[in-house]
Amino acid sequence: MTRLTPLTMLALALTFGTSPAMTEEAGKSEYMNSCATCHGEMADGAGPLAELMTVPVPSLTDLSARNDGVFPMLRVIHSIDGRPGIKGHGYPMPVWGKRFQTDIENTGPYGAETIVRGRILSLALYLESIQE
Repeated sequence: MTRLTPLTMLALALTFGTSPAMTEEAGKSEYMNSCATCHGEMADGAGPLAELMTVPVPSLTDLSARNDGVFPMLRVIHSIDGRPGIKGHGYPMPVWGKRFQTDIENTGPYGAETIVRGRILSLALYLESIQE
């Protein structure tokens, strides 16, 4: 189970106005809509489009195991976002931060970025919750 810091809980509450359990469900929904086609519904790297990729699609359930038992939260967030210059999974992964941002209109000068970061954080927290 994911342990959320008070600061993380505040950020999620401000972004989604929901509880951590609802945020995890939002993260799972985000995963199924944005990631499962390549990484698979079970996050095992065996999605229906994986065989069409030019690089291997990694499993996302062993990120902690591959990082000495610690979930690499910041690296995952940057890989999903793609805007900070860290290219996800060998590069062909979409830049989700930019894609999420184009879906948002009329939210004020910082509203879109807050929503994008909330979506990415909920997705990263979901991935943390499914580590084996």
